[in-house]
Amino acid sequence: MTKPKKVYFKTFGCRTNQFDTQVMMSKLREFELSNDEHSSDIIVVNSCTVTNGADSSVRNYISSMKRKNPDAKVILAGCGSHSKGESLFADKKVFGVMGHSEKENINEILKVETPFYEIGDLKHIDSTIVDEFIGKSRAFIKIQEGCDFKCSYCIIPAVRGDARSHKEETILEQVTKLAANGFGEFILTGTNVGSYGQDHNTSMAKLLKKMSTIRGVRRIRIGSLEPIQIDDEFMELLDEPWMAKHLHIALQHTSDKMLKLMNRRNSYKTDFELFNKIAERGYALGTDFIVGHPGEDEKEWKEAIERVKTLPLTHVHAFSYSKRDNTVSATMKPEIRGNIAKERHRELTEIIKAKNFSFRQEHTENLEVLLENGKDDVYHGFDQYFNRVEIKSEEDLSSNWILLNNMEVNSDGNKAKL
Repeated sequence: MTKPKKVYFKTFGCRTNQFDTQVMMSKLREFELSNDEHSSDIIVVNSCTVTNGADSSVRNYISSMKRKNPDAKVILAGCGSHSKGESLFADKKVFGVMGHSEKENINEILKVETPFYEIGDLKHIDSTIVDEFIGKSRAFIKIQEGCDFKCSYCIIPAVRGDARSHKEETILEQVTKLAANGFGEFILTGTNVGSYGQDHNTSMAKLLKKMSTIRGVRRIRIGSLEPIQIDDEFMELLDEPWMAKHLHIALQHTSDKMLKLMNRRNSYKTDFELFNKIAERGYALGTDFIVGHPGEDEKEWKEAIERVKTLPLTHVHAFSYSKRDNTVSATMKPEIRGNIAKERHRELTEIIKAKNFSFRQEHTENLEVLLENGKDDVYHGFDQYFNRVEIKSEEDLSSNWILLNNMEVNSDGNKAKL
């Protein structure tokens, strides 16, 4: 009997990609899952294409695998298959290309002996039930796919398609199975998570309520929401004990001129009101912010950074603008020099770091932490405010929940000893 071929998965990019990799892993029937890329027969690259830099990272990885493991078949999956798959396949950089709609057929696709280009379509929605997350203590649940927003800088709608929701019963069945397998924290992900339900006559709030009734569900986090998606129905859930006390709400900027250039649907005035209303309910708040987008001159930046100081932010995912081919922003002028964008990025992250430190100093009691696997008696996890905690313990605390009081708060993080 021939030994099954070994398959290694390399995942780039967002949580949605992490979930998609778990879907592909769960569909392997006649292959062996490998954790060593150098001895694998097949390498599946689940790619990201959100920036030109992301494309470069994927290309560099593929080139390095060609050198380090020349006999392996490299298969391109993920968003990059839709933007760069054709050229990489034509140049024989990869053995095969598979689009988003093909990942559930991965077992059959990997059996193909000749080079292939199976791009599929951008209307597909998964029906796979993932009941285990390899090497994770928290479970990611993909609830929707695609995006209807048309932000000037973003290529994602072009490679993920329009917004479409997973079936509610599929999501709830998945959560039920994962909860039965010991998972207590669930992170809802997707391309534009807050658009969930708009095509199924339901909503994010209704889904959250149903998830919360499933035995074993202890905490629910939500990937990233748009300000206009937070309605009264959602606000009513903020005091529920199973809601993680952290929301990530994507603003992208605080200058109204820049928001207009970016073709965003939010404004500083309404964002300010929304953030303060949620912060008053005891929440930590994170956001995405793009610095150095074309048109962000000194006047706009000064206004933006003063406005950032007024917001009750505790976390930021800051990006220096990176030109993305085939987007509206790519043609905009004036472009901002890289060294200026870098300095603005530093200024922004320093302000939020200080805000986060103050928040953590005020929240040292009743911290519910879900720990990940530890090493050398040191464990890491996140509390309900999405602040990372380091715990030293001689006892094995892997995947355990702990309640912490009197946390030691440092500028670089929270620590405790048990």
